[in-house]
Amino acid sequence: MTKYIFVTGGVTSSLGKGIIAASLAKLLQARGYKTTIQKFDPYINVDPGTLNPYEHGECYVTEDGAETDLDLGHYERFLNTYTSQANNVTTGRVYQYVINKEREGAYLGKTVQVIPHITDEIKRRMLMLGESGEYDVVITELGGTVGDIESLPYIEAVRQMKWEMGDENCLVVHLTLIPYLKAAKELKTKPTQHSVKTMSENGLNPDILVCRTEEPLNKELKRKVALFCNVTRDAVIEARDADTIYSVPLEMMREQLDRICLEKLDMPMGNEPDLERWKSFLNKLRYPKSSVTIGLIGKYVELQDAYKSILEAFIHAGAVNECKVEVRNIHSEDLTLNNAVEKMKNLDGVLVAPGFGSRGIEGKIEAIRFAREQGIPFFGICLGMQMACVEFARNVLGNENAHSTEIDESTDNAVIHMMEDQQNITQMGGTMRLGAYDCKLKEGSKVAEVYGQLDISERHRHRYEFNNEYLKAFEEAGMEAVGINPQTGLVEIVEYKDHPFFVATQFHPEYKSTVENPHPLFAAFVEAAKNFGNTRNGKIVFEKSTSN
Repeated sequence: MTKYIFVTGGVTSSLGKGIIAASLAKLLQARGYKTTIQKFDPYINVDPGTLNPYEHGECYVTEDGAETDLDLGHYERFLNTYTSQANNVTTGRVYQYVINKEREGAYLGKTVQVIPHITDEIKRRMLMLGESGEYDVVITELGGTVGDIESLPYIEAVRQMKWEMGDENCLVVHLTLIPYLKAAKELKTKPTQHSVKTMSENGLNPDILVCRTEEPLNKELKRKVALFCNVTRDAVIEARDADTIYSVPLEMMREQLDRICLEKLDMPMGNEPDLERWKSFLNKLRYPKSSVTIGLIGKYVELQDAYKSILEAFIHAGAVNECKVEVRNIHSEDLTLNNAVEKMKNLDGVLVAPGFGSRGIEGKIEAIRFAREQGIPFFGICLGMQMACVEFARNVLGNENAHSTEIDESTDNAVIHMMEDQQNITQMGGTMRLGAYDCKLKEGSKVAEVYGQLDISERHRHRYEFNNEYLKAFEEAGMEAVGINPQTGLVEIVEYKDHPFFVATQFHPEYKSTVENPHPLFAAFVEAAKNFGNTRNGKIVFEKSTSN
């Protein structure tokens, strides 16, 4: 029978429920158990696809084309396995399903209520992955904080599941905070006690407490927490602030979180976790032999979670190159021709990030121009690839008004235009070109060398594409389409051959980078940046292009 572990949070948000859930899953996986993680979000949006990055951070895309919470990226990066649509559920999706069933008459005229109809649907989705027979353990992270009104149906659903399945098949790990008051020089357990009390008032008691803290928890303090929160002494776990999220699995193994969970679920201990590859990665991450500075050009740089997968992919690529990647955030809205030298000086590489809309577009184009003309390694992703094509059309081909119809619908030189199958779509959510698509690489190209194969598959999230009417002119001028979707002829990758490293992709390679399998394009980009930094002499001087 599949076992279920629920991870809840208390006191405050952003304590790291996703990292604790992923770390526990990693340890159970290392013990030989087939494990997966799912995220239940309490907001009414059907998915985060239409949410502003400032509101929610990055929208992560799975292999099967689901727009999901960014925590699913952590799950994949830690476990090195794919998630799917079933791994992320929102209140909006639950209510949408129940309302549709009511409209169909499925409830036979009964009054549709939060209990039992909404909670039954939540339970059905919580059990869905376990009932597939693929997993020994399903870990479910509940978004939000205990005590939030919107979280109550989820707490009630878990309470019912524990009652129906028994404590040996279902347990609750509650992540909480024990703050340190510097003035009193004392750790305070009262917030944790109140958080557990709030949960208990809703009929649910935690089995294990994971306590975020700045200072170590002594035995007496752990005993106090266990006594007043009604858990066993060994079930109070210390979660000290870590230098990197990737050290958390080792910290949780030291605290024996996995062993305690297995004991409470009446499961064999299995093999001792073999995390040698993980430790090797951490060693390279902590003790790099060199460093590079990469300019991240985007319009959401104030919120790091907006580019979470990109930043994590840099960590993976840096470790494999034994190189520390220092990311310099440059707001594209502030970047102009006149200040490009000052804002982009001493960069070893430039990455132009994905995004939507017109804000900051000209800044991205100037950044690409600067990188192309100065020979700085360049990597463009999604909108970054599209703007690389616009920049090339303007400054190399001489089409001064070249643009994307997303930004300028009236342009006479639409090198980027809306995909044909997107033109009649009116609904915003879940309607883009999403998920994994095939790509055929050009033999002899830089990217083919990087991948080590010609047939690849990568994940997408876009509505606009390169206009193939311009392809011949681009390739004659040196910008080659080196990756093509074999089914549609869509240009997936462009590469400027007269440059040490100038690669741009329509897809999002950052979604598939993991600790154990860093994405080859990110690894190659960091390597190119390292080589550029080693050979660069003197000050880079920006010169206006005379090629047109």
